[in-house]
Amino acid sequence: MTEITPIDTAHAAMEAAPEDDAARMRFYERLADSELFLMLTQEAKDDTINPDLFELPEATFALAFDREDRLAQFAGRAVPYVALSGRVIAGMMAGQGIGLGLNLDVAPSAILIPPQAVDWLAATLSETPDQVEERIKEFTHPAALPETLLTALDTKLAMTAGLARQAYLVGTTSETGAKGHLLAFVDAKETAQSALAKAVGEALTFSALDAGVLDVGFFDAHDPTAAALARHGLRFDLPEPERPARVEHIAPGSDPDKPPILK
Repeated sequence: MTEITPIDTAHAAMEAAPEDDAARMRFYERLADSELFLMLTQEAKDDTINPDLFELPEATFALAFDREDRLAQFAGRAVPYVALSGRVIAGMMAGQGIGLGLNLDVAPSAILIPPQAVDWLAATLSETPDQVEERIKEFTHPAALPETLLTALDTKLAMTAGLARQAYLVGTTSETGAKGHLLAFVDAKETAQSALAKAVGEALTFSALDAGVLDVGFFDAHDPTAAALARHGLRFDLPEPERPARVEHIAPGSDPDKPPILK
């Protein structure tokens, strides 16, 4: 049985509800976050890659697949390719009038993504959150938030292994009385803070929420504020980074059942 991929699932939801902006945005989010296998005309060399392009009356398209076996099935022969995230591919092709042919002829998610959509995706992914300073008077339990946003946050945070220990979603009241929400990361690596803030911004954008705002903050576990976050917040446990498998080296001859071979 053919495995159904996250892109297949998101594409089916988008096709089933063509007027649903949220479903369409979720498809583009899965496209951006997925590893894709881009067909090339020749083996990649250094930082240079040459996508295999084909012409249609409406545009020129590069070919990408979300599984290696799908690429092989389409090509019917050994072909060079490179594995890149959808966001990298979109950024690489943006502004060049090149669309993306995804999973053509080999999957239910086969689709031609026109150059304008590729440009839009690249521009959306390049946006960076604004930095503002505002003093928070108190934290509160978060108000009811759309399920689409909570699901998007959960999906994004599952991809941040090793960047922070955990995160809390809390309600906030500023010293000016303004109400809001904050996603607070605890013990985030300093070098990862901009990436985490960008991931949260993307979750908000691709949730298709009108005028949605979600602030992001970073706190040390020993900061007294962390205790208030734990009391009031909805907790997200971030995954631990995968540890390399431990290789146990056994000295030759130390196992009596496996004496060394002399040659």
